[in-house]
Amino acid sequence: MAGLKNIGPVRAFCLGLMTALLAACATTPAPITAGGYGRPAVDDRLPEFNGEDARVTDYAANLQCVPFAREASGVEIFGNANTWWAQAAGRYPRSNVPAFGSVFVLHGYNTTARGHVAVVTHIDSSRVIRVDQANWLNGGEISRGVPVMDVSPNNDWTEVRVWHIPGGHWGARVYSADGFIHPFQLQAAMS
Repeated sequence: MAGLKNIGPVRAFCLGLMTALLAACATTPAPITAGGYGRPAVDDRLPEFNGEDARVTDYAANLQCVPFAREASGVEIFGNANTWWAQAAGRYPRSNVPAFGSVFVLHGYNTTARGHVAVVTHIDSSRVIRVDQANWLNGGEISRGVPVMDVSPNNDWTEVRVWHIPGGHWGARVYSADGFIHPFQLQAAMS
């Protein structure tokens, strides 16, 4: 310790700066992998996002995702959410490009018989949208402004993470998605 008494102010500043930089390296989070299956997320880090607009607006709605999405989007498809993508073929335009008012279709989580539909309400970037949905937390609630992030390697919205409102962070699970059903009927279906 006697040697530290003889260092000048410039060296003390440099040592302090180096210590601060090394401390910052030690607090950098480890890379996040997609769904625990060993696939890395898009750039090893989830984007900064505070989800301040994400909220549950009605805990007592007692509503499933299908009637909510049908009413909010005008897409007149009935039946389980896991059938919507196939039912939309030839009736509604489908794509892997989000658009305001389109229905986002997820499939196969927990079992292949399960699906989920939500309505796009905002496009934040090519990788982040916000949706309104019902029953995502499995309590029949209505959630609004929920961020959804594309983590697919080809930026094609086939794999996503969903903001976890109760925890205020990106969900750890990666969900498979079919894409977006756009809310105007094709001419062939109307004739």
